[in-house]
Amino acid sequence: MEIKGLSIENIKKISSHKKEEEWVREYRLKAYDTFCRLPNTLPFGPEIPLDYDKITYYKSQDHGILDDWNNVLKPVREELSSLGVLESEQHMDGMGVQYESEVLYHKMIEELEKKKVIFTSIENALKNYPEIAKKYFGNIVSFQENKFAALNSSVFSGGSFIYIPPHTKLDRPLQSYFRINSKSMGQFERTLIIVDDDSELHYIEGCTAPTYSEASLHAAVVEIYVGKGSKCRYTTIQNWAPNVYNLVTKRALVEEDGTMEWIDGNIGSKVTMKYPCCILKGDRARGTCITISVASNNQIQDTGARMIHLGKNTKSQIISKSIARNGGNATYRGKVKIEKDALKSDAMIKCDTLILDDISKSDTIPSNLCLNKESSLEHEATVSRIRDDVLFYLMSKGISKEKCEELVVLGFLETFKEALPMEYAVELNQLLKRTL
Repeated sequence: MEIKGLSIENIKKISSHKKEEEWVREYRLKAYDTFCRLPNTLPFGPEIPLDYDKITYYKSQDHGILDDWNNVLKPVREELSSLGVLESEQHMDGMGVQYESEVLYHKMIEELEKKKVIFTSIENALKNYPEIAKKYFGNIVSFQENKFAALNSSVFSGGSFIYIPPHTKLDRPLQSYFRINSKSMGQFERTLIIVDDDSELHYIEGCTAPTYSEASLHAAVVEIYVGKGSKCRYTTIQNWAPNVYNLVTKRALVEEDGTMEWIDGNIGSKVTMKYPCCILKGDRARGTCITISVASNNQIQDTGARMIHLGKNTKSQIISKSIARNGGNATYRGKVKIEKDALKSDAMIKCDTLILDDISKSDTIPSNLCLNKESSLEHEATVSRIRDDVLFYLMSKGISKEKCEELVVLGFLETFKEALPMEYAVELNQLLKRTL
């Protein structure tokens, strides 16, 4: 089934095809009404010149979710295998794979089922676990807050739902992989994660797409709830093709003594606008966001993070590493706000940019606000080039100039790589070497 163009009729077709309950269909239609009323231009960031009538909003093979790779269509299986998806499954406690608009493969180890962990698609969660999913769905990210959150809420399809019960810690990560494979395709996954009290989760997400002349759109929404004394790490490595507009709204609500970590890597896309957010609601809540962005060949990476301190003794840290080369634009755009009742809270922001030539660009656009006198907020930023004396020293050891520059860049990104599992750090190294 394939649905192209944005209209009330097409939204109803998507909902009907998925056999959704009435409240889900009404949610979509209200979001679409909001989408139509919001202006096409966002109040900040680069222009997004999309023709919404030319985008394919839904495409699926309609064979349901499989748990055996042998039952997946051979061309799709071979394509995913060449991307390393099948091999990476052995390092995970569970994996879901979305191809175009639907999750086509999903599997979790039996041990997690015994622990009553839920890891499924968002559609299955809304149907089979409504008492949990409906309680949290759409509460942190409202469809009224921006154009692309409204668009996602209108046409969302696929994405992950994870529920970790209280006092449950996973030994290995859960992973989802998202693939756009058609031209002028839109992918609108919706991810909802609940890590209940005194529990831990590491979730890894990967995204790719082939290159076409027509623009594709990835507009996702991620909502995460971190319970009391719990910890969630959300790792993303996105290597979209240079024809993809990557526009994502990601937000986490962190309760008392909870910890949320965003590890966010952006290598490809035409334009990326993404600012993972932590709302530190409970006392002693912690939030961290470590990001890298590589902008090349007229790419725009408009990325950063947001930390909102509400509870007392809360702490946040933002570390942003950006690289601009071959005419790329790497911009940090962030917001940190310590409210007046968030006493004795601390926030630290560190932005470093490496510009590799004379035609690339980097901007740092922070918004930092501390509303009480018992808290501290620090921000530092650097913009630099590869120093000639560093190149001279390395080249004196018999290393080529290209290899020297590669070594400096990989060292510059070491903070991000340290936060990755070993196999992903190796994969990222290879990806960066191909990119640079």
